[in-house]
Amino acid sequence: MTLLYKYFADFTPAQVNQLEALRGLYTEWNEKINVISRKDIDHIYTHHVLHSLTIAAIVDFQPGMEVIDIGCGGGFPGVPLAIFFPEVNFHLVDSIGKKLKVVEAVAAGAGITNVTTQHCRAEEIKSRKFHFAVSRAVAPLKDLWQWSAPLLRKGNAATMPNGLICLKGGDLHQEISDSNVRPKLIDIYSLFPEDYFKEKYVVHVEKK
Repeated sequence: MTLLYKYFADFTPAQVNQLEALRGLYTEWNEKINVISRKDIDHIYTHHVLHSLTIAAIVDFQPGMEVIDIGCGGGFPGVPLAIFFPEVNFHLVDSIGKKLKVVEAVAAGAGITNVTTQHCRAEEIKSRKFHFAVSRAVAPLKDLWQWSAPLLRKGNAATMPNGLICLKGGDLHQEISDSNVRPKLIDIYSLFPEDYFKEKYVVHVEKK
């Protein structure tokens, strides 16, 4: 938690309580359903929570916005973002139902009320539109854009245009070339100069 305060200074008491609850909830549920590697659970605030909140460092979602987390796994980046933006609606989607069980239990345990879940693949969603899609290293950029583009509304009501925002690492040149899109890359280490974030990026593709 101390590392979160280093980069974010304006959490409300309710947000602090929710963030502090995450360690215990994920530790408990991870013993039943493994959604975080065993070695990572001790670094949950750096490797998972702060990593998720890099999105909050570059875009200010507005109240009432709809955001879909594609392939949310155990709830990253969606759960920390839902805490950070309590007036934004986050819809967490995954094809593995037991992972969503963890998301639902963590949200209930931490009192997070702006999270909904759906057991499906993103490409199966036909009746909803979102301002943004977020995701963390679940698929190549080409696939993420193919899945998210039909679900996105055009617009620019936040501090950056509506679109896909994903968290990725390593050399992305080939992946970007294969995607046929021109994303904007933000070096996370330039935002949060911690060793863990070297060669990690926030990737934004605008919905046009």
